[in-house]
Amino acid sequence: MNKTIGVFAHVDAGKTTFAEQILFHTKSIKKRGRVDHKDAYLDSHEIERQRGITVFADQATFSYQDSTYYLIDNPGHVDFSPEMERSVQVMDYAIVILSAVEGVEGHTTTIWQMLRKHNIPTFFFINKIDREGANVKNVLQEIHDDFSTDIIDVTEAFRKGQMTENLIEFLAERNEILLDHYMDKGYQHDLWLRAMNELIKEGKIFPCSNGSALQDIGIIDFLNTFHLLTETNYANEDTFSGRVYKIRHDEKGTRITFIKSLSGSVSIRDEVSYGNGEQRNTEKITQIRVYNGNKYKTVEQVKAGELFAVIGLSNAFTGDGLGTIHEKAVYEMVPTLKSKVVFASSVHIKEALRYFQLLDIEDPSLNVTWEERVQEIHIHVMGTIQLEILQQLVKDRFQLEVSFDEPKILYKESIESTVTGYGHFEPLKHYAEVHLKIEPGARDSGISFENVCHANDLSIGNQNLVRHHLFEKTHNGLLTGSPLTDVKITLLTGRADNKHTSGGDFREATYRALRQGLEKAQNHVLEPYYHFKIKVDLDQMGKVLSDIQIANGSFDSPKTEDNKAILTGKVPVATFMNYASELASFTQGKGVLNLVFGGYERCHNETVVIERINYNKNADPDYSSTSIFCSKGKGYAVPWDQAEAEMHCL
Repeated sequence: MNKTIGVFAHVDAGKTTFAEQILFHTKSIKKRGRVDHKDAYLDSHEIERQRGITVFADQATFSYQDSTYYLIDNPGHVDFSPEMERSVQVMDYAIVILSAVEGVEGHTTTIWQMLRKHNIPTFFFINKIDREGANVKNVLQEIHDDFSTDIIDVTEAFRKGQMTENLIEFLAERNEILLDHYMDKGYQHDLWLRAMNELIKEGKIFPCSNGSALQDIGIIDFLNTFHLLTETNYANEDTFSGRVYKIRHDEKGTRITFIKSLSGSVSIRDEVSYGNGEQRNTEKITQIRVYNGNKYKTVEQVKAGELFAVIGLSNAFTGDGLGTIHEKAVYEMVPTLKSKVVFASSVHIKEALRYFQLLDIEDPSLNVTWEERVQEIHIHVMGTIQLEILQQLVKDRFQLEVSFDEPKILYKESIESTVTGYGHFEPLKHYAEVHLKIEPGARDSGISFENVCHANDLSIGNQNLVRHHLFEKTHNGLLTGSPLTDVKITLLTGRADNKHTSGGDFREATYRALRQGLEKAQNHVLEPYYHFKIKVDLDQMGKVLSDIQIANGSFDSPKTEDNKAILTGKVPVATFMNYASELASFTQGKGVLNLVFGGYERCHNETVVIERINYNKNADPDYSSTSIFCSKGKGYAVPWDQAEAEMHCL
């Protein structure tokens, strides 16, 4: 049985040490490494060893009893959440590590929300029970209060596969079949065990154990419990399907595509299709690798449920479906900051761009862009720690010294009113015309598309071109030039010349239709927000509430716990991103601040932002709201506010 498991934790909870113990006890490694000794097996990159944190989601393989396990050690810092999210989508089970001293921390909450969103069955392990100040009971209560009431401590309740009366009743309360059986015939071990497995898979219960990874306490018991309570059912006989979850390049620049096989099997020299829609590609696999840390072995074939890497897929990207899967995975852990790459004038700018484009392939959340107007490279990031890591990575890997401008808030734009946008592009004999309905979408919904255009008006191929051009790039709003989001775009109709129209005509007509619609719409700026949770002494609550109001945030009714105040709410990233140091200062380091990305909302200081960015919508070389028509063999421009009257389809 093949099982893919992910190990997650807030920084310093002991995640990597826990993974080392698992690998050692299953004889996957011969020696246990330690983060503080800079010899942890899965922290194989020099950057990770120097900093003592996990940056890359690397994998190991081990066997236990009748199963093969693929273990992914995920980054523990919030700045590397996109790396974590990409690996989540190929996991069968997750293990969340918490410190018995610190308990639930900010990134723990982010992890939990992500796992629940993707419905990943989850186990908890409360680590560091040997440390001074450890309180397993309190941490269990935190998990119960913050995450789920269906948490169950199985450290003693399921020792060596035997259930205590408390666990038997806990399961019976959550399964009608078990309850009826219990009332009628009593406890039956095999029935309860099967039901417990199913409840875990369905995300209805969450087992928790405790121990100390550093002292090797409770690790073997946890492994045995985990093995008994997990199962997968992959179909080797079906047609091959899989998902790309990571792209890397080796020291020779060879592109390595990491894949989770979901059904069937695939062998060397097999041709594999990937991508979606008209972007579907087919290429031959020339090599298959199975990685364990930074080492690998080559194999001839892999089957359903396995994690592996291939050579030969030159255009596959993270999230692509393979074989019978056509849908691309959607990732929502998006950066909220952007920064400019700075390097010496002696460095050729195209060379630097090429390096960053390689990094962009490996980490799509970077969203590397080349700003032609100002001859600059811009990237999107989660935070300053990520910039520090990137700086070192570029130096080590490409021997290029770079720095970054101070990160700025990544704003977005949307609309409040429904409009129809018209675009016409007819420079000479060939032309294209596009009519788009543009309406507000749900918050954090991105761009959605609907097509109601009849094939008699516009061929299916040209309709597909319109859709393609809407999604081929990020489109700028009118107020700040920030990415457009949270809109629904409907293709109403269009027109083309069957003989002379080219694909480029529809790109121009589509862009102009979108822009013309935005000119008529009521536009607004969006900014990123945090969900916060702050825990301070009661006598400090007033100052924190005042700070939140000054930061243009909002808060829920405060809660009290012993002599502590617990405050929750929402606040702009721009006004709160540096609040941690202020909180630590006036609470003498005793205040607790948890921040989780809370999506985008209306900008609290829209006018100030618009003035500061000073975007000139009429000087953007990539966009125009003006349509181009042709008369007597000569093209002429029609401004957006006059274009509708000239349209051929009206």
